[in-house]
Amino acid sequence: MQSMVSKLVPVISAREPVTLFRSHNPRYPDGGQLRDFVYVKDCVAVVGWLLENPTINGLFNVGSGTARSFLDLVGAVGAQLGSRPEIRFIDTPEIMREQYQYFTQADVSKLRAAGFAGTFHTLEDGIKDYFEHRP
Repeated sequence: MQSMVSKLVPVISAREPVTLFRSHNPRYPDGGQLRDFVYVKDCVAVVGWLLENPTINGLFNVGSGTARSFLDLVGAVGAQLGSRPEIRFIDTPEIMREQYQYFTQADVSKLRAAGFAGTFHTLEDGIKDYFEHRP
């Protein structure tokens, strides 16, 4: 599966408009839908910690613990590319509207209580690291 960042890079680099879903929820502006964007390196760090601690088991949420908007994501990728992306909003398809999640944020309290003390990248730091290490 391709990451959101890797999907945005060629679009923003080509100076094409980024397409985002319009909000159909009055509590969220267009592009203001919130997600807990987690950097894959952070997920790998959690798995590594679990492998180093075989006595710890259970189901754990993994995420940054901070919800950020799609506008934040697009802006952070644009900043790394030295660009201010144009954004075009389209309607969320009718078939998805009833199930569409406007807010996701991992509750990592159980993971922390189990002893995981690692830090999670901020959205901006994860994107910066991605750009520094991409092929």
